[in-house]
Formats: sequence, C-alpha cells, structure tokens
Amino acid sequence: MFYEKLENNAVKCGICPHRCVIKPGKIGNCKTRKNIDGTLYSLVYSSMSSIAVDPIEKKPLFHFYPGSSAFSISTVGCTFHCLNCQNWSISQAEPESGLTKDVPPEEIVSAAKRWGSKSIAYTYNEPFVFYEFVYDTAKIAHKNNIKNVLVTNGYATPEAIENIAPLIDAANVDVKAMTEKFYKEICGGRLQPVLDAVMLMKEKDIHVEITYLIIPEKNDNISEITKFAEWVKGNLGLDVPIHFSRFYPQYKLKNLKPTPISTVIKARENAKNVGLHYVYCGNIPGQGENTDCYKCSQLIIGRWGYTIEECNLTKENTCPNCGTKINIIRE
Repeated sequence: MFYEKLENNAVKCGICPHRCVIKPGKIGNCKTRKNIDGTLYSLVYSSMSSIAVDPIEKKPLFHFYPGSSAFSISTVGCTFHCLNCQNWSISQAEPESGLTKDVPPEEIVSAAKRWGSKSIAYTYNEPFVFYEFVYDTAKIAHKNNIKNVLVTNGYATPEAIENIAPLIDAANVDVKAMTEKFYKEICGGRLQPVLDAVMLMKEKDIHVEITYLIIPEKNDNISEITKFAEWVKGNLGLDVPIHFSRFYPQYKLKNLKPTPISTVIKARENAKNVGLHYVYCGNIPGQGENTDCYKCSQLIIGRWGYTIEECNLTKENTCPNCGTKINIIRE
C-alpha cells in the first residue's frame, strides 16, 4: 500500500516520511519493503517476532481501558535506527533473520479472544513497517469487538495515518526530543513529521498518550522539556497523558549512565507546572505512577508498576470528591 511507480521500474514508498526511492531488487530504509520488478512488496506481512499478553499499562497507556490486557505482537524492522533502542535485536533485524514465524491476521484475533484481551497492541518494533498486516488485522479485530493500539515512533505519512485511523483506537507515540539535531544524530529521522503525526492522530479521534524518554546529555535539558510540555499544551490540549521515562543504557549508548530519578521527577513537576493534567514517571516503580484529580488531588487510580492497586473513579469517569471529569476511556 502507498507507493508510487517511477521511471525505470523504480518506486517511491509513501508509508513513512523517508519516502524512499527504491530501485528494482533493492529494499527501503526500514529493510521491510522491496522493489520486485517495479512493484513494492512487504517482506514482513504476518511475520511475527514476538507474541505476548501484556497489561495495557506496559505500552504505556494509563487512560485507555486501565487494568485490561493487550495481546501484543511485533515483526522486525523500523523506520528509525535509534542508538538507544531497547528492542534493537528485532527493530534492526532483517526479514531473513530467522526471528519470525508466519501467523495470519485471523489467528492473531482468535488468540486475542482466547486470552480475553481487550485490545491488540502492535508494539515492540515500529508497527508502520508492517502496515498492511496491521490494517488487515485491525479490521478483523474491530469486527470481533477488540480494540487496536499502536505503540509507535510516529514517523508516518499523513496519508498512511488517515487511511488507518478509523481502525486505531489508541496510540502511544514516542516524542523522543524537541530538536532536529537529536532526531538526525540519534534516530536517523526528523522531528517535525512526528509532531505532525501526533496532531493528526489526535484530530482523527485516536486516544493519544506520549512517551518522552529522558536520556542524559542528549535530551534532558529542562528548557527542552519545558518546550515539549508547552508544545503539548498548545497543540494537543491539557488532557493528553504524558510519560517521562527513565533511560537505561542500551544498544549503542551503553556509555551513558541511567537517568537520575530526580531528573524524571523534575520533568514531571515542570510539565505539571506548565498546566498539563496527567503527567507520569516511567521505569521508576512506585514513583509518579498514580492518576490524581488535577483539581482537588484526590487519588483516582493507584498503581505500582503495571498493576492497579486502587481505583476510585466513578461510573461517570469523574472524581468522587469534586466531580471533575477524568479523561479515561473504559467500559
């Protein structure tokens, strides 16, 4: 889906903003799409590298059917090549790596139903690289009253997002930094298309939450974090949940130290001071994980890691103390 035929049997892919021009016999930047005699083919349709049942909070999604399970699947490949990727063994792998097995869409949905999962999460690696599979699976899932969740870097074209938006119920999008320099040097991509994608998903009524992984010396400047919070406030509104996550040394950034817990806490406090209603800490169990009423500070949902320990939300999704509407989707 989404490619243009060019002269001399070349093609131009339209799934992500790289918009790779691919000559016959060659593959795109993501390693998952190949030009065969002037036709662009997916090399990872129904190729599963991971299948698991996770708490929805692990995605992380704190405001979308809290306490439910997400049937989680992935393939290989990615539109980015992040130096800090925690799942680099699959995101940077090639389709011929032997890491995958073939599982058609119907079997994914059937398995999700057997496990009693409320949603299917396309996660662990970038879901837009197996766009056609996600699209087909999501259609079947909706027919079976199962929600669809993307855990994505947001590097997708407007046309790809608009086409699949009616099938996607929620997305956690990584906004990795607020500088083009970071995206170029660390990810191999650009910032602006990600910001545009987040706004488009929100516009298309997809429930959006954002993760900002704080990496020491790379994107931990408080002025940059403030810029991020103000961008969310100005472009998405105050109710979009934000997750500031702690970095642990991974892949090609093992030379760095883990993010100080105090940095993550300061980022959370800063974003709340900007006015954002729901700001969380990630990768710090027991710290900054609870949902509180932004008006009266009443505990709404108490969490420890991925476990919900207490829920005081009313049937009308309001605060039991002051009646403020809480931006949470549930049964």
